[in-house]
Amino acid sequence: MAKTYRQIFGNYSTLNILFVSQPAVIALVASGILPRTVVPFWTIALAVYVLMASLENSTVFFVRSIPFFVAIPITAGFDSLNMWRIFSGLIFLKWFWVLKPKIMPRFSRSSFILLALLLLMILSISQAQSHVLAVKRIIYFVNLSMIGIVIYDLIRKNQDFCQRIIKNVAIPTIFVALVGMVQLVSTYFMDIFQFVDFWGGVVERNMYGNVWAETAIKANTWFAYFGNQLSLRMFSIFPDSHSFPIFMLLGLPAVMTIALKRVTEKSGNFKTMLQSRASVIIIFIPVIFLALILTGTRGIWAAGAASSVWAIFLIARHRMSCTPNITCRAVFAYISSFLVIFFLLFGVAYYIIASNQFMAEKDSTGLLAKRARSVLDISETSNARRIEIWKDSIRSIIKHPLLGVGIGNFPAVVGEDLARAKAGSSAHNLYLHIAAETGLPALILALWFLWLLLKKSHRNFLTSVTSYQLPIIIYFASLLIFLPWVLIYSLTDVAMFDERAFLLFAVTAAIISGTGKILPDNTLSNQ
Repeated sequence: MAKTYRQIFGNYSTLNILFVSQPAVIALVASGILPRTVVPFWTIALAVYVLMASLENSTVFFVRSIPFFVAIPITAGFDSLNMWRIFSGLIFLKWFWVLKPKIMPRFSRSSFILLALLLLMILSISQAQSHVLAVKRIIYFVNLSMIGIVIYDLIRKNQDFCQRIIKNVAIPTIFVALVGMVQLVSTYFMDIFQFVDFWGGVVERNMYGNVWAETAIKANTWFAYFGNQLSLRMFSIFPDSHSFPIFMLLGLPAVMTIALKRVTEKSGNFKTMLQSRASVIIIFIPVIFLALILTGTRGIWAAGAASSVWAIFLIARHRMSCTPNITCRAVFAYISSFLVIFFLLFGVAYYIIASNQFMAEKDSTGLLAKRARSVLDISETSNARRIEIWKDSIRSIIKHPLLGVGIGNFPAVVGEDLARAKAGSSAHNLYLHIAAETGLPALILALWFLWLLLKKSHRNFLTSVTSYQLPIIIYFASLLIFLPWVLIYSLTDVAMFDERAFLLFAVTAAIISGTGKILPDNTLSNQ
């Protein structure tokens, strides 16, 4: 009987059937066709699969499903507990139960940094006005990080699992970009009230619960306003238009890996690579770029320009041979050439944003240009408020340099009610936010960890060059462009801490850290 269970839950067909079912069920719930009362039963069914399937298949299913995890309506007043919290915990406990004899003595430098960061978070509770908020925030980050620990360990045991994870990161990335395009189309068939009622009152409410839906609607990050004119800021099935582009940027290297493998398999220089035919998946790269622009997130646009300069540096820096027939410079030049598409697509976005959305006519066609120019306008409302918050954050850091004001207690920095923590009160700068809440030592550790990730990404790229692992070459070359894009954007926002964005960041960090570390036991667990 045990063998039968293993055959049923351990094969790819069961995994694929469940994954196809997952977005289908969630789509029916999100659109209001199925009631939310089916979510607890669906969660139980998926939990059974997570427990019975192999550790590898459970992990792959989790990665594929990151954007499709929804809140479970437990009671009328408690309907925001998300599926991922349960599945992440189950996978971690399953991994720990099976592999604990092998993991205890193995700690890398990054592990010590993260443990020290966790210790500082715990110590910062002593400075918090609300200990409950602080403890809940720590639990949140620990819960988010569990899947990354499991993936890291599985990859370092079998490097082939890295490629499997990369492929399965591409799937949800493409999916959410396509949903974003559907959302864009809907703006031409709904007025503003119908749009908010459907995407906020139905989709967001059914996916994330009543409290989060109200928060998302009140935060009002879904529209760009120009006097009495407004345009959609694409957010797909995410709560806001800030975490959505981070998720796509972190997933884009995986999409490129699948799309461009065929190109790098052929010998030649940059010109030959441009003339080579890629996979049909390549059509989704401009779709993702267009979605990035249509989020209307100016920090993403500015960070894209900065990343382009960084890409030029990478091209100039690498002169060595990448494979017997392709240079590293050609690989970076080819991948960086897609950034040209990103900037060209602003021309397409210009007409989309200028078009009549929400059943209302626009009397100006220069809306995109106005929003782009406002990046440097410090008198613009959101920019002025952001600068004010940065100043408050710096003053707070000077006053509380060691442990901050307590993790999860940022509203205290700007004199707001602590209830605003749930509504997303932040420093609008990831690095200032960390320092304000948990102190300068925590910021130093966080920056050190991010620096090690970038160094390891570069080392992985060079290592894969010598071993001629084509998918890995593409992935880490792309990551060396798009991860800095996210980190630069984080100078203007803390959307990295959104659960979906952070889960994909944890997966990305695990891929980076685990690649190249092969343990003596090079077999995957069948448990």
